[in-house]
Amino acid sequence: MPDPLAQVISLLRPSASFSKLVTGSGCWAVRPPATDPFYGAMLDGGCELSIAGREPLRLGEGDFMLVPAASDFTVTSLGRPPEEVVTEPSEVSPGLFHLGASDTPDVRMLVGHCAFGSPDAGLLVSLLPNIVVVRGARRLTTLVELLSEEAGADRPGRDAVLSRLLEVLLIEAFRATAEPTAAPGLLRGLADKRLAVALRLIHGETTRPWAIGDLARDCGLSRSTFCDRFRREVGVAPMAYLLGWRMAIARDLLRGTDLTVGEVSRRVGYGSASAFSVAFTRHVGAPPTTYARQHPQRGAA
Repeated sequence: MPDPLAQVISLLRPSASFSKLVTGSGCWAVRPPATDPFYGAMLDGGCELSIAGREPLRLGEGDFMLVPAASDFTVTSLGRPPEEVVTEPSEVSPGLFHLGASDTPDVRMLVGHCAFGSPDAGLLVSLLPNIVVVRGARRLTTLVELLSEEAGADRPGRDAVLSRLLEVLLIEAFRATAEPTAAPGLLRGLADKRLAVALRLIHGETTRPWAIGDLARDCGLSRSTFCDRFRREVGVAPMAYLLGWRMAIARDLLRGTDLTVGEVSRRVGYGSASAFSVAFTRHVGAPPTTYARQHPQRGAA
């Protein structure tokens, strides 16, 4: 049965936009652009990650951080400068930047930004944690190192390799936080053995005309218990989640294939093209035919 997390990451269509090695000395503070997903791996030393509305997180050697959505955050040295001070990184050589004093570096970290190519990125990212910190993440550090090495090379298939490495990096990072204490969303839902059944069915059998009673029965729960538990753990009602996932798949099919509206409607569980068109128009704001025309197949001229 398909893996919901892997499907969400694949639909996000991640691509690498920037990767660099950063060193630091003394006191410094940097505020990355709040436009792209940000990730980093601590190679040596430590730093502090501060996100608006959250307690600062201290990171040390071997730790990994990921901020999947645009967010106001600051990364600082452990000897934090005043809040209003922001350090401008200096480029030492291509791909190598330094923060703070010109002393021997006491911090080394690999950082990068990526972009999500899906028009449903906002919806998909909302299913995931808004921050990920993994301690002693050697596997993740290795993946960041591979990403950095590939980003700095000019080899055949570079973009395809970067895309696949990013998918693996994101899956590794998110599944490291798939536990009952995670914030409501897909990962917390998957950590619940009963709800994981429903989520895998929704993702794996998109063509079925699902009803709440069917999903509740397959989970071994009453209808009311299932609805309450799903909303509490995943953060949305079951049918709202199902609709959002169907529309994400439909948009991907309309944008990436030459399937007819009728074929797409069957792929996402609608009995008729007209019923699908009504739901799609209400959800997306444009009829399927208009959306397909405005978003030609990927790679088409």
